[in-house]
Amino acid sequence: MGIFSRLRTLIAANVNALIGKAEKPEKMLNQLIIEMNEQLIESKKAVAMAIADEKKLEREKDNQAAQAKEWERKAMLAVTSGKDDLAKEALLRKQEYDNAAAEYQKQWEAQKTSVDQLKESLRELQNKIEEAQRKKNLLIARAKRAEAQQKIQDTISSVSGNRSAFDAFDRMAAKVDEMEAMADATKELQDLSNDSNLERKFKELEKSDTTADALLLELKEKMKALPEK
Repeated sequence: MGIFSRLRTLIAANVNALIGKAEKPEKMLNQLIIEMNEQLIESKKAVAMAIADEKKLEREKDNQAAQAKEWERKAMLAVTSGKDDLAKEALLRKQEYDNAAAEYQKQWEAQKTSVDQLKESLRELQNKIEEAQRKKNLLIARAKRAEAQQKIQDTISSVSGNRSAFDAFDRMAAKVDEMEAMADATKELQDLSNDSNLERKFKELEKSDTTADALLLELKEKMKALPEK
């Protein structure tokens, strides 16, 4: 199974080369499937040639057997014609073809066994490539998920390692707290000022009303004291 050994070696070399270049998984897997299919095509060509050789050996075996049968027929014809010497020559030729046919038989059987094994290996290879194609999308999805997780972890690590950024946020938070406190204090002072003004106004009003009442009472008393006309 030399062609498949070479195929496995070539595919392994291509995989190692792709991994060594640190290609993105999606690109690497797509390229690997392309490489597998290209090698599958080459393997099919090699198996087809092996099958062709088997068919050629089978045809030659059958041809040698047919020739042996033909010389046997000629030997019988010579015997029937009383020509034993000619019959002997024909039988010798038949023997040569029989020997050749037997040799081709052995070669054909060996080639047929080899072809059967090649076909089985080719089917296994096709199944593995089909399985790889089915797994490709799953592997790509897993690789993308892992890449996203890695980016998140890298970002977290980068931010965690940059203490100045966190310190700046803390200082800004303290500044905002201070601004809010000042705003609340200003509002409270304003409210106190408003309350004070309002109380003062009411006090003045009350004072004003009290004075008027007293003056009115004083006027009435004065009027009572006046002599009647």
